[in-house]
Amino acid sequence: MTKNTSTANHHPHVTSPATVDTKHAPRRSPWPLAVVAALFIIIPFIFWYGTWFGRALTNGEIEKYLADESKPRYVQHALSQVAERIARNEPSVERFYPRVLSVSESASTDLRMTAAWVMGEEHKSEEFRAALLRLLNDREPIVRRNAALALVRFGDRRSRPELRDMLRPFTVTAQAEGTIVSALLPGAYVKRDTKLTRLKGKDDAPLDVRSPLAGMVEHTSVKEGDAVRAGDGVAMLAPDADSVWEALRALSVVGASEDLPEVERYAGGVEGMPARIKQQAALTVEAVKRRESQKTLPIDQPSMN
Repeated sequence: MTKNTSTANHHPHVTSPATVDTKHAPRRSPWPLAVVAALFIIIPFIFWYGTWFGRALTNGEIEKYLADESKPRYVQHALSQVAERIARNEPSVERFYPRVLSVSESASTDLRMTAAWVMGEEHKSEEFRAALLRLLNDREPIVRRNAALALVRFGDRRSRPELRDMLRPFTVTAQAEGTIVSALLPGAYVKRDTKLTRLKGKDDAPLDVRSPLAGMVEHTSVKEGDAVRAGDGVAMLAPDADSVWEALRALSVVGASEDLPEVERYAGGVEGMPARIKQQAALTVEAVKRRESQKTLPIDQPSMN
């Protein structure tokens, strides 16, 4: 009689792992993970869509955005939409002009700067011209420069002094008294709002001096440990290529013989500037000389040196 050696495999109380019933086993739902993944996509998209300047706004949205300066990004979005409507010659856009004028007096540098650009798109409005002339005396150089470039659209030669300044180095000054802790070295390229120096002010509070313009640090007037007062120069910025390009193009329209020395310097070639700058400078010199020889002005405006 043969002994059965497989009794254990058929014992009623022993179950093979391969025969475990998984039919009613609980399953992890994929929905929570799917929801989280969707939020990582949807939330950034909603933020981007809400602030994307290319998104068309209704009249009501433009009015709402322009009236609430607590959200500067929204105001800039609305201003860009006003500029587009001006470019399309939409008569209804004039309803927003009072709000644009109001924004041009905002405490925000970015909003005044953007409003100046928009007003340059409508070069038939004498109210806009008056506002731009006021902005030529703004405390912030970026606003003055945008105002000057916008006034060129009006053919207004009173923009010339600021346009010349765009071709020159700019001195950055300290806004408060303190001791220099650190400073960028010459040769560094900076964007607007880049930290140039750090001061240690009263009660050892850190104070940053930030660049009001894009450019290259041409020279620093201070070093670590130096004491400075409000108004003291801390750095000299050489102008960036884009600013020089815009100023040269503008002076080709409104420039006069008094502007030629600065323009001719670029026509002769300036180290670090791309070839297009030298070419545009030469074209500007030619345009100014031709206009001066013909004794004609873009508009009937007095020459402002």
